[in-house]
Amino acid sequence: MSTQADNDNTTRASSDASVPFRLEVVVIPVADVDRAKDFYASLGWRFDGEIARDDGYRLVQLTPPGSNCSIIFGNGVTSAQPGSYDGLLLVVDDIEAARNRLVSQGVKVSETFHEAGGGLVAGFHPGEEQRVSGPDPERRSYASYASFNDSEGNRYVLQEITERFPGRV
Repeated sequence: MSTQADNDNTTRASSDASVPFRLEVVVIPVADVDRAKDFYASLGWRFDGEIARDDGYRLVQLTPPGSNCSIIFGNGVTSAQPGSYDGLLLVVDDIEAARNRLVSQGVKVSETFHEAGGGLVAGFHPGEEQRVSGPDPERRSYASYASFNDSEGNRYVLQEITERFPGRV
């Protein structure tokens, strides 16, 4: 692919900005629907609804507090392997408060960490060699993380964002 083609696509995408594309739902693979439902409810996530059919199909939807995006899981909802999602991002205003809340709800949460080199991607690096214990020393936005697994093994990453990059709302 040429650089020119990329530039043309960028220009075209910019002109189509009036057509919104909103991420509304993420489908989560689970092995045990009731266990997952109980786990997310215990976190205080809003229960939005459930559909169950006689053929075994079952869909459950919940939404994290303050989020416009919900999760859906169930039987017959996805072919992804239960517990296979890694790095689902939950943005929080205060990493320590969010971590403490999850711990108080019985969730096993990693310690708070930041990237050793001062970068902003430690939460998405597969190993721990790039991580340093504790929040970012300067408490920069996008630089402090913690992580936890849901009841099915899907991994969430908490990321502290207090000030958005330019152009982000």
